[in-house]
Amino acid sequence: MSSAISSLRILPADMQGEISGSANVSGGGFADTLRGAIGEMGELGTQADEKVAGVLTGNGAEVHSALIAVEKADLSFQLMMQVRNKIVSAYQEISRMQF
Repeated sequence: MSSAISSLRILPADMQGEISGSANVSGGGFADTLRGAIGEMGELGTQADEKVAGVLTGNGAEVHSALIAVEKADLSFQLMMQVRNKIVSAYQEISRMQF
């Protein structure tokens, strides 16, 4: 049954191998996945800062690669904020339940 789901291509083919491979390797829980995503977000932010600093200091860094790095960091941050909002919403919903 998983082969039917894996045959659906939502992401580009070059990205699907990265995501499915990383999901199989980690095998950890939700907290580990969340920590990894936060770490990746931090790395993207650091890379963006380095590229922008390279452009500003005139070290021959390309402007378009700096802009792409900044956009990747921004999208990553926006995604993490949406995940946080969903987690908070789920927590609030659970806390309203009466047992």
